[in-house]
Amino acid sequence: MSQDAPSSGNFSSVPILDWSLTKTPEGKAKFIDQLRHALVNVGFLYLSNPPVAREDVDALIEYTPRLFDLPQEEKEAIRMANSPHFFGYSRFGAELTKGKTDQREQYDFGTPYESHWKPGEPEYHKLWGPSQWPKEESLPGFKDTYLRYLAQLEQLSYQFIALVAEAFELSEEALLPFFPGGIEPRPGLLQHRSKLVKYPARKEGESDQGVGPHYDGGFLTFLLQASDHPGLQVQNLAGEWIDAPPIPGTFVVNIGKALETVTQGLARATSHRVLSPPPGSTPRYSIPFFQNVAQDICIGDVVLQFKPEILALKDSRGKVGAVDSVNYTEYGQYPTGYVNLIGRVKSHPDVAERHYPDMFKQFFPNGLPAQGSAY
Repeated sequence: MSQDAPSSGNFSSVPILDWSLTKTPEGKAKFIDQLRHALVNVGFLYLSNPPVAREDVDALIEYTPRLFDLPQEEKEAIRMANSPHFFGYSRFGAELTKGKTDQREQYDFGTPYESHWKPGEPEYHKLWGPSQWPKEESLPGFKDTYLRYLAQLEQLSYQFIALVAEAFELSEEALLPFFPGGIEPRPGLLQHRSKLVKYPARKEGESDQGVGPHYDGGFLTFLLQASDHPGLQVQNLAGEWIDAPPIPGTFVVNIGKALETVTQGLARATSHRVLSPPPGSTPRYSIPFFQNVAQDICIGDVVLQFKPEILALKDSRGKVGAVDSVNYTEYGQYPTGYVNLIGRVKSHPDVAERHYPDMFKQFFPNGLPAQGSAY
């Protein structure tokens, strides 16, 4: 898959960036140039040779189908409704995107975090806390493997966001408001989220919406495509859907709405979706990691300032045409923690009914709906 020319204001493929280039001064300069192009013009990239242990990646890929093959009663024992932090199991077809059912089953987990929330504090502080895990005897070694993997992704996300700053000729200090404790805060100061997702093969005549068109919310997403099925598509400036098939040994990295907002639209959040595998296929599995930032910061209050020649790069790509995604319009209005909580409440009303009753009544005055729908 080739990278588009740097002068291109649109894209017809997703560029591949090689992390190993960052190990030498000459290579790092090349990587930064490629990264700047991907951030401004595409909003998506493949990252090859990432600094994540291959044995942990392979082990997690091997565990993933087994996690979904657990008996249904064991899945339900850790269902998301148990957790005020929105961690745990979600049954197939529980969510809608743009009015259509997402044909997926999933588990949500997070990096380790000790909840410090007390009554009277903002409710969105309650969003961070411990994950729910399957029984160790049911899936021996899964929790330890996943936690090792998440720790490595967390560090990669901090290293990568520092390179984003460098690509835009910002100092690392410019990002400090978003990362308490420094650009590489110690584990446990922030909580980042991850999912393991199963997209079953669709049946003849059924919808192919694995997950509908959407943007991601935070700063960066790192996606491990954990099976060899295509299905991920990203939407270019012309509104065309471009395939981003699995490439072994890579992560797919994309920009979230929060990062787009603080960079004045310089870094581009890109609409994307997943199509279900065709009839007769095996399931598609994917494992996204979502980088979070400080909960109390209002993105609209900290807009980064750029040199005119850097900001002009946004104009060279052309205007974004009509896209199919509409979510995360709240960024710039509220603290990021509250924006994230709104999305969680709307996506998972059964959790909200149990743990956030006031917000549940606000968003669901007619009672519990059959499905959640953030957008």
